[in-house]
Amino acid sequence: MDKVASLKWFLGIFTALFVLFLYGPFIVMGILSFQQGPEGGPQFPIIEWSTYWYQHVFGIAPPSRVAPLPIGEALFRSLSLAFATMVVSTVMGVLTAQAFRSQFRGSGVVFYSVILGMIVPGVLLGLGMALLANQLGIDRNWWSTAFVLHVVYTYPFAFLVMLAIFNRFDTSVEEASLSLGVSPARTFRKVTFPIIFPGVLSAMLFAFTLSYDEFPRTLFTGGSDVTMPLAIYGTFAVEIHPNLFAFGVLTTLFSFALLAIYGILLTVSTRRQRAKASGLQEDIS
Repeated sequence: MDKVASLKWFLGIFTALFVLFLYGPFIVMGILSFQQGPEGGPQFPIIEWSTYWYQHVFGIAPPSRVAPLPIGEALFRSLSLAFATMVVSTVMGVLTAQAFRSQFRGSGVVFYSVILGMIVPGVLLGLGMALLANQLGIDRNWWSTAFVLHVVYTYPFAFLVMLAIFNRFDTSVEEASLSLGVSPARTFRKVTFPIIFPGVLSAMLFAFTLSYDEFPRTLFTGGSDVTMPLAIYGTFAVEIHPNLFAFGVLTTLFSFALLAIYGILLTVSTRRQRAKASGLQEDIS
């Protein structure tokens, strides 16, 4: 019993330290973002609390020597690129996982070819794509060459998520629908997709967040129009100002908002599935 209690204490302390290590930078960043403006860099302890740097991020603060963050067009590019990557990667992940539900020749080669996109270092892929584009005379842009690499990187994650979902999928519901004369396309739309929808949401979340935060692949293939991570890096490399901390807090809150939306959609989908199942049982009884 003493060993079990000691193990529980050890695991509890380890978990608390891990959570502190994980969220410690966010806490420090949040504290430093509320220091007084418009002058000065990061300082601790805070002498006077202020929301000046949040106003600075939104462009409503009085002018100062600190240049505004170039987040307008860069943020639009990042969100557009992440959304397009999310759609393409999720669709490809669902279709590929659907194909792997049945055995076919060369499935092993196809599987490892897909997974290769998440294994190869992003720097090597970005450099290779940049060299290939230069050799072919293709202009490097965030919406072309960078988009291709973002899909190559996020597509394996979406595929693995959907593969795990389909491995636990009960095929009897599909067989019942097909036995009633329903076409395969309609069966997938009306039966299969509502069941796998939570997994689709997870794949979408993976693809969006990975693309939004992607740096090395975009660095080599994005061209002159920078995305949000590149814009932040360019500002960070010159001088650190508290507006970076304020923007980091806002970006983290945006990520939490995405998780909240995911949780809400997942809850609604689960309740709908339970309602349909209970209704079906009532009809049968």
